[in-house]
Amino acid sequence: MSEEQRDQTAPDAPAGPDAGPQPEPIRFFGTTWVDHGNGYALRRAAVAAGSLLAAAAGAYLLRLAYEGLEIGNVGPFLSISVLVLFGVATAIAFAKTWESFGRRPAPSSDEAALKGLKTIGFIGSLLAYFVRSLTEAPGEKLHRTEYEHALAEYDRRRSARTGNPAARRRPKRKR
Repeated sequence: MSEEQRDQTAPDAPAGPDAGPQPEPIRFFGTTWVDHGNGYALRRAAVAAGSLLAAAAGAYLLRLAYEGLEIGNVGPFLSISVLVLFGVATAIAFAKTWESFGRRPAPSSDEAALKGLKTIGFIGSLLAYFVRSLTEAPGEKLHRTEYEHALAEYDRRRSARTGNPAARRRPKRKR
């Protein structure tokens, strides 16, 4: 490798295929969740404030939409139906988003079917993001568990292979 090529390689890049497992980045946090460095606390505060601010803006827009229904004089049934729909969708979106911080969805789960409902109840998702970011990066516990498990498996596999197995002497059999 020439000096130019050495200078162009990233210093943080893994050194070959045996570099071990790499942490999975989390949205807005990258891999700072591993050692809580590089502005992790500031990012958590920004995510919490941003999600709360976005939830408040969304609630204000829904209030304007509801006032539009009142101005349009659509009747009490439709007004109440819209409130119930958004309330239920928000509760479901909060629960599903909160649940997604602790476990990965199964490949055959109905997460795709709930995408529209979670979009309607976006305020619930934003509030779940806010509440979780008060204690940790959203999804950090799941990612940390998976990463520590991968590191333990990697260390176990690496420690099992010591030396060249072909160079080992086999014990002589007694006849």
